Formats: sequence, structure tokens, C-alpha cells
Amino acid sequence: MLAKAESTTFNKRITLGISGASGSQYAVRLLELLLAADVQVHLLMSDAAKVVMATETDENWPADNKSLQLYLSEKYNARAGQLFVPSSKDWFSPVASGSGAPKQMVICPCSMGTVAAVAQGMSTNLLQRAADVVLKERGQLVLIPRETPLSPIHLENMLKLSRLGVTIMPAAPGFYRKPETLDDLIDLMVARILDHIDVEQSIYAGWGR
Repeated sequence: MLAKAESTTFNKRITLGISGASGSQYAVRLLELLLAADVQVHLLMSDAAKVVMATETDENWPADNKSLQLYLSEKYNARAGQLFVPSSKDWFSPVASGSGAPKQMVICPCSMGTVAAVAQGMSTNLLQRAADVVLKERGQLVLIPRETPLSPIHLENMLKLSRLGVTIMPAAPGFYRKPETLDDLIDLMVARILDHIDVEQSIYAGWGR
């Protein structure tokens, strides 16, 4: 059975948003490591993200949110109450209110449409509303944009958010580790994300260590 109530026994609570930008592999790996680190995760996916996920990966995630929650919980051995996957219109989800939302949120990958919506405070789905809540509650919002080239509109929106305290981390993995596989590149980027949200990770020790 799916958990009905949230537990307070986890290391921390984080909202993970997945929008329709390219880079689904980052999101899959990030979710896996967050759950492995005993973090409670509220997973929010846009409709476009589900299409991109099916296109870019071999993941066969169920379309129904309740089925997806159960599937991912079993796949990653999540504890009861560790993973929540509300629908994009579930306005009763804790992430929709400052009184219940986690204080940290990562949108990975983050489309330019999502960047624009967050920058302008225009929430049309739960993912965008959750980001708006984190901003108004003075929490930590981390965006992983994936777009190229960037138009002046994209840059202006990201600059606005950066000035509001949002961390902008473009999906730009480094090659100085001499990666041998695609997974190596994904892990380097995901490790940097985990470091910024203060979640312990062992996949990358950092420069010079």
C-alpha cells in the first residue's frame, strides 16, 4: 500500500521537479541517489517531461502517478513514506503550500518554459507552483537548465532568478575527469547537484581530492 502520511525520520525533505527539457538521465540518477541517501522526495513531472523521458531513456515509467509512485518505490527500495508522486494538478499536495513544502527544490532538467514561468511567478502546474512556494518561503531553489543556444529572453530570466538567490547550474559536465562512459558524465553533474543541496555523495570527491 502507498503511504498516507509523511514520516519525519528521513535525513531531509526535497522536492524534485522534472520538466520537459532534454537530460532525463540526470533526473533518473539524481532520484536514485536521493532515495539511497534516505531523503524524502516529492517527485513532480510535467506532461512534457514524461514524453522526453520515454524518448531519451529506456525507462518504462508508468503514466499513472499512483502506479509510478509504487513502481519507483519498489525499484529503488524506498522506505514507506519516502517517495510521493502527486499529479500536476494536485493542489492539495504539501508542495503547493508554504506550510507543508520542503525548503529545498531541484528542477532537473529545467526547460526554458519552466524558467520563464518561475521567473514571472506564473504557476500553471504543480511543478511551477512548488518552485514559487520555495521562492516565497526563502528556501533553496536549484535549476538545471538544458538549452542551447540561449536567447536574450532565456538569459534575462535566469539572471532575474539568480539575483533572487536561485542557483543556476547548467547541465554542463566537465571532461577533466577523463570520463570513459556516459554514466561518468551524468554522475559528475549529479554529484555537483548533491553537493549544492548538502546531500552526502560518494560518486565524486571533488577537484584535487
